[in-house]
Amino acid sequence: MTGDDSAATPPGPAAVRDRRTVRETYDHIAAHFAETRAHPWPEVTDFLDGREGATGLDLGAGNGRHVEPLADRTDRVLAVDASSELLQVGRDRAVDRGYRDRYRPVAADAARLPLAADMVDLAVYVATLHHLPDRETRVASLSELARVLAPGARALVSAWSTAHDRFEAAADAAEGFDTTVDWTLPGGQRVPRFYHIYAPAEFDRDLAASDLDVAESFLSSGNCYAIVGTNR
Repeated sequence: MTGDDSAATPPGPAAVRDRRTVRETYDHIAAHFAETRAHPWPEVTDFLDGREGATGLDLGAGNGRHVEPLADRTDRVLAVDASSELLQVGRDRAVDRGYRDRYRPVAADAARLPLAADMVDLAVYVATLHHLPDRETRVASLSELARVLAPGARALVSAWSTAHDRFEAAADAAEGFDTTVDWTLPGGQRVPRFYHIYAPAEFDRDLAASDLDVAESFLSSGNCYAIVGTNR
């Protein structure tokens, strides 16, 4: 991913799906990616409305656009991401916007969280699950979220879906599919990113296979969403 060869055959999903490649991809595109991710998603804002707690978690925090509204509702926010470059952008954002004292960056794999059980009161896990390479890892990550949630805590989980009109796929399909979606950097370099595009029924099955308790599952803006807690 150090040059642009428009004549080359782009790599397929299998070539860019491993965790190290995903991490390196987002380190590489971090600065430009962050410039385009300024505002929280309305579904996140709606979910957070009226909720609060001592410890928040943004799993797949990226540049921190969802850390900020979490920081308004909690005493500290654990910002977990595999990309150290994005976490640095998030740190700078926290300084600029006045919530540095509540920002706790954690460089970690979403399927192996270095966090204690039952420590999170409010969490968002948005647009990250679909970057994990296989079903076993995705379900493990959902169970890791369940492990760190305190009894009574709630989290919002999302993933890209076959219901999105950018994909030629049936929203009622039983299974989703793996693909790559290019990120185009200034200058024209195209950087492939791995995605697993969830069928809504498949998303619900993965949630059911995890240790999470599902309060609500729904579609919005072509994405799968679920409001979840722990079943302990």
